[in-house]
Amino acid sequence: MRPPVSVLALDLLATPESVPATRRLLRAYGGDLQLCADELLTNVIRHVGAGAPVTLRVTCDRGRMRLAVTDPDPRALPVLRSAAEDDEGGRGLALLDALSLRWGVEQAPGGKTVWCELPGPTGHGHGGQGAGTSGEAVGPAGASMSGRYASGT
Repeated sequence: MRPPVSVLALDLLATPESVPATRRLLRAYGGDLQLCADELLTNVIRHVGAGAPVTLRVTCDRGRMRLAVTDPDPRALPVLRSAAEDDEGGRGLALLDALSLRWGVEQAPGGKTVWCELPGPTGHGHGGQGAGTSGEAVGPAGASMSGRYASGT
């Protein structure tokens, strides 16, 4: 079995200015990947704090692209929720969920990684095809949470 091909690894600070800059860097990988990166970086800014160090990685394997954003806060877990029509926020993970084949969170003692998988250049399907509707439960540090829907504690 061959390992995934690393396409891009980027260390940056999660600031409002880094979001459009990262989007420009990811232009060649398509709009869906750009939107997912926007949402994951914005979540770090909002829930971990502006200026938090993050690592963004894009890998390709078996016709899929995987976007992973790692931040230093293992406690600020993403939660998929339904936003009311007049809510100003709360739609980011719903967008990520709609665009990706699957997504999840991997926790570690010094942080967490939120990831999503999208069809790669040779991938087929879009928006959740082939993904289940349940995932692993979030456990102690080092545990992972994955699947179609991820929920925090």
